[in-house]
Amino acid sequence: MHPLMSESDQSPLIFISAAEPSGDKHAAHLIEATRRLSPSVRFVGVAGPKMVAAGCKSIFDMTSHAAMLLGAAKSIGRAITMLSTSSRYLRRFPFDAAVAVDSPTVHLPLAGMAQEAGIPVLYYIAPQMWAWGKHRIYKLRHRVEQVAAILPFEEKFFRDQGIDATYVGHPLASQVAREQVNRDTVSTLRSKGSPFVALLPGSRKHVVEEVLQGQLEVAEGIARAIPSAAFGVSVAGRNVASIVHESANRAKCRVTVCEKSVGDLIESADLVLVASGTSALEVAFHRKPMIVMYNASRVFYHLFARWMIRTEYLSLPNILAQDDIVPEFMPYYNSTHPIIEKAVELLRSDEMRESVSQALSALVDPMRNRDASMETAELLLGMINRRRH
Repeated sequence: MHPLMSESDQSPLIFISAAEPSGDKHAAHLIEATRRLSPSVRFVGVAGPKMVAAGCKSIFDMTSHAAMLLGAAKSIGRAITMLSTSSRYLRRFPFDAAVAVDSPTVHLPLAGMAQEAGIPVLYYIAPQMWAWGKHRIYKLRHRVEQVAAILPFEEKFFRDQGIDATYVGHPLASQVAREQVNRDTVSTLRSKGSPFVALLPGSRKHVVEEVLQGQLEVAEGIARAIPSAAFGVSVAGRNVASIVHESANRAKCRVTVCEKSVGDLIESADLVLVASGTSALEVAFHRKPMIVMYNASRVFYHLFARWMIRTEYLSLPNILAQDDIVPEFMPYYNSTHPIIEKAVELLRSDEMRESVSQALSALVDPMRNRDASMETAELLLGMINRRRH
């Protein structure tokens, strides 16, 4: 028997699962917060390196093989193995609760396995069923006891669907608040040229391959229009470092590759070119003007995604605002010329950029005074206490 699963130990035993690097980070913060409230609690599950460092015993690691959209097909075999391994643990050991973090493709089936084993499930970072895939609501309602929602409108959405949901705040708010900006790094980057433009192509290899080339084309177009401009591109993981370096070296403009804190890079920027997803919200928490651009498969979009997407806007800042406060060029674009024109327009107008910054501040400031990890930890321990008593 696993040493953390001694039947004589009455401290809470929690199964937790994260399938992507971002989920690994958010789950690690949740583990740390839970242990601050209840030091004896034990965590076991599908864990990446950050969760392990926080004290979780890992039975499987999905984070180094995370995928998105069509790239997910490459990870089907690993997902099946992970679910099979998890199922054995859930049926064999007396878990007090299970926590699923993001990644509904694998975690809705996992929640079903936990529910069948009589283990209550808390879903942290809820599936974005308000945007697409609302047909999965039935599964969420019948497999999950509670949802920890991270966007303000999600609590009402899920409650209207008969799901016990609580808004806990967004984990990025706490993350950005904890960051210590390195002013020397910011000063060094800004000395490269003016204006300074940050490129955030993402952390998944196939997404970087799809997005970065377009971002660099935009950077080259900006450099032609504003020769004094300089650029910095983030390396969000070792798995994408070679792609970023090789692409930056081929660019026909001054591009600095940044392997340190993405927060420092964002803080240095007059404008950010960002791939779709949570990164756009991270830029919003820094109140930086941005252009969201993503070049997905046209075939996939027209055959599948366009029939499932339920929102007028596609980037998180615009979805939250229900307005086009930041330019978005997605799910795909036919040419980078309109993006270059918009970028140059923003860079030449201090007033336009300040207007965007103020709109982003109004959007995210109400989200800043929440600690998502701690509030979710309180939900989790409350769920366990109700079950034990």
